[in-house]
Amino acid sequence: MKKLILTVAALALSTGFAMADTVRMGTEGAYPPYNFINDKGEVDGFERELGDTLCTKAGLTCEWVTNEWDSIIPNLLSGNYDTIIAGMSITDERKETIDFTQNYYPPAASAYAALSEGADLKGVIAAQVGTIQADYVAKSGATLLEFATLDDTIAAVKNGEADAVFADKDALAPFVTEGGDLKWEGDDVPLGGGIGIGLRKSDTELKGKFDAVITEMKADGSLNALIVKWFGDDAATF
Repeated sequence: MKKLILTVAALALSTGFAMADTVRMGTEGAYPPYNFINDKGEVDGFERELGDTLCTKAGLTCEWVTNEWDSIIPNLLSGNYDTIIAGMSITDERKETIDFTQNYYPPAASAYAALSEGADLKGVIAAQVGTIQADYVAKSGATLLEFATLDDTIAAVKNGEADAVFADKDALAPFVTEGGDLKWEGDDVPLGGGIGIGLRKSDTELKGKFDAVITEMKADGSLNALIVKWFGDDAATF
């Protein structure tokens, strides 16, 4: 699903997680319903509930750390946290720099939304910086207008800076409601290989622990139940 970091410094450290009891879970906190900050000022959303469940089942303690999206991979590599669990799509380019668990959310659609039908999808398209959607727009022949957050891309369409926004359909859905300002435009576009937890390549033991729990949750149906809880009955499931 979400996001392709196009420029990442070669920051990989020689030391890894070393399997301490506490795992620092890095997220953006600005991409509902995947992750967001609730009224109590705490990380919330699908990935918060999933991450806490994974840590409990793996016998680990989660600590949640927020980081801006455009530097989320460099700060993982420099040791500011131990994982990225932030709606990050598994891509070959990212795998050159970091490792991933198996996907905990299946490949799903990206989509365009605009103020009215007939929007020019080869015109100016807003997308969040460093995402697979931004990369797609840049290669589509449209003019890419990048913003730091999803909310900023929505605002750009509403104030006339952009003809449409292109993002994960699940993330856009709350903004495209009956009677709302935005409407779906054009066809859905499948991108990415699903969403996984990003880790440093040296942290193979931590990856193995999380992979084992994700496999268990896929088999017993609890992962699908969590997806439906946060994304609705029409969400892609395993």
